[in-house]
Amino acid sequence: MIDLQTTQCFLREMILQAGQIAVGYRKKLETLHVSRKAMRDDVTEADIAVEKFIVEQIRLRFPEHAIYGEESGQTDGNEYRWVIDPIDGTTSFLHGQPFYSVSIGLEYQGNAVLGAVYQPSMNELFEAIQNGPATLNGQAIHVSQQEELSECVMGTGFACLRLADACINLACLNYILPQIRDVRRCGSAAMDLCYVACGRFDGFWEFNLNPYDISAGAFIAEQAGASVSDMRGRRDGLPKQILCTNGKVHSDMLKLFEAVL
Repeated sequence: MIDLQTTQCFLREMILQAGQIAVGYRKKLETLHVSRKAMRDDVTEADIAVEKFIVEQIRLRFPEHAIYGEESGQTDGNEYRWVIDPIDGTTSFLHGQPFYSVSIGLEYQGNAVLGAVYQPSMNELFEAIQNGPATLNGQAIHVSQQEELSECVMGTGFACLRLADACINLACLNYILPQIRDVRRCGSAAMDLCYVACGRFDGFWEFNLNPYDISAGAFIAEQAGASVSDMRGRRDGLPKQILCTNGKVHSDMLKLFEAVL
């Protein structure tokens, strides 16, 4: 067993350095090399460089651990696995917007035990440790206490638009939006989940995500008191369906999805 507190210090230092690498590439957007993995799914040399740095640091410190990176794929290892999204919100990154983040989670036997999400443009570091507090720049954070769905501000996203199939979230948004206060869209699921964790959002939902999109953010949100499930209130649909709320409106949101899905 590794010492989680020591490993959290390692993770903190690593993700802050990774964020600065992203900032360095962002200063030269006009010459940045960009390729396309799929429709509306870009990968930049910044994504590759940030992930390469993170992977190298993990392999130096924990060579026996498994790694799952968005750009480099999966490598085998022991019961620990690092899950990496080097730049979550690449579209925002490419368009000079601040809504992107570096996301790193650590799992043990399939369960998250550490998570960190860093927003370089805002210098905000969200962290969580198993059985410990969730924090923002070292200060404890908690989900909102809003109980009225009509007063809730929710986050969502449209990862499903990358697919050739119809985007089911368009129907969901059309049904849900009139019944809540408003919707925000950051373009980074990791950020959205952390915004639920600190009470900026009362909830977040999205379809067709991947483990690296939610590994750290969902764990941070849960450690801050959030409820996380798929749209049926279970866990087996994650990450292709994710609903994260402050817990107080979770059942109300599930009823909305039951009506539209």
